[in-house]
Amino acid sequence: MRLSRYFLPVLKETPSEAQIVSHRYMLRAGMIKQASAGIYSWLPMGFKLLRKLENIVHEEQAKAGHIAMQMPTLQSADLWRESGRYDGYGEEMLRMQDRHGRDMLFSPTAEEMFTDVFRSHVTSYKDLPLTLYQIQWKFRDEIRPRFGVMRGREFYMKDGYTFDLTKEDALHAYNRHLVSYLRTYERMGLQAIPMRADSGPIGGDYTHEFLVLAETGESEVFYDSEITDLSFGDRQIDFDDVAQCQAVLEEFTSRYARTDETHDAAEFAKVPEARQRTARGIEVGQIFYFGTQYSESMGALVQDGDGNKVPVHMGSHGIGVSRLLGAIIEASHDDKGIIWPEGVTPFHCGIVNLKTGDEAADAACEAIYKSLSALGLEPLYDDRNERAGGKFATMDLIGLPWRITVGPRGLKNGVVELTSRRTGESEEMPPEQAIARIAEIYGVIAK
Repeated sequence: MRLSRYFLPVLKETPSEAQIVSHRYMLRAGMIKQASAGIYSWLPMGFKLLRKLENIVHEEQAKAGHIAMQMPTLQSADLWRESGRYDGYGEEMLRMQDRHGRDMLFSPTAEEMFTDVFRSHVTSYKDLPLTLYQIQWKFRDEIRPRFGVMRGREFYMKDGYTFDLTKEDALHAYNRHLVSYLRTYERMGLQAIPMRADSGPIGGDYTHEFLVLAETGESEVFYDSEITDLSFGDRQIDFDDVAQCQAVLEEFTSRYARTDETHDAAEFAKVPEARQRTARGIEVGQIFYFGTQYSESMGALVQDGDGNKVPVHMGSHGIGVSRLLGAIIEASHDDKGIIWPEGVTPFHCGIVNLKTGDEAADAACEAIYKSLSALGLEPLYDDRNERAGGKFATMDLIGLPWRITVGPRGLKNGVVELTSRRTGESEEMPPEQAIARIAEIYGVIAK
């Protein structure tokens, strides 16, 4: 993409309503624009990033054997009355009536809808286990929306629902989700720590939430520092292997890690003092097992192997996709702007022409741009007739991991400059070598 043809409304000044880093940089980098309190328009680069995260979630869900579908955003209140949650959910639920006077609501979550689909089509244990999920806009009418996409009223969320014959099977589904989520977050360049949590209005006896450590996190967390040394890495997982998934769960949850809601001071005191840590954390996902709570109240029954009608065991598993963008920025930035991990960057590298209009510089930038594009990579070429300082400031703000700088002086010596956004280190090299280095970083073969 040529920056002169892209819609990237970068702001020089920070809007007064931005209170935390992610909100400030998302506004300044032209990713979002507030439409009303807690509701945002997603501008091209923000939308591009949202889709990147969504695709990673879809890919990892598919690897775990989960099936995507789509529910309506508007739901009938009748289903929520069946489950007993309509009156108890609270004022965060946006309620309304259609023109016929029927009570409706804007989906804050979808346990009832998925249970209704299940009970309408599944009647035998032979069709289990089953995991269905969606990635969809949700709405919760927060009384004080703040912090941009971190605490908005409208948000983009993956919510998945598991249906199993027994508690044992359902807990394997729970473990499978934990493993899948660990893989998902690491692909995004995040270390998300699973922590024992409170189930809240969704209910359930087993629940972990995934938190990214950041100074601006809304939760206080207490943890054993050893947990931050853990990495999923590139290990291969058979998601049908109960023992393997259980082993991963135990590896990542055996050390103390809890939010302030479930913190146990006596248990935390058992952690060696040198490893005791307190910090702030941002929730980016949560998994639940809640048994037969919804299947019993809504009649989601299947016939077991003995011919008996039994309620299925269910779980609910969510990832805040739009919230993740804010969390990544909170965890990866400096005083110049965002620093995107390679796995989620909106463009693979930036190309800065130090002297637009110079014949040699223009030709070299065009050649680099076309070579990277031919490899299937997406460079962002700053071809604007702007001062070099302004171009560098834009690149630093939007946070592309790598920048190739091209100028007449370097070209006379046959070199361009390749710079890492994360470390700030630069290296001069021939253009062909810079192209090959970028290709190697992103795992493509340079031609």
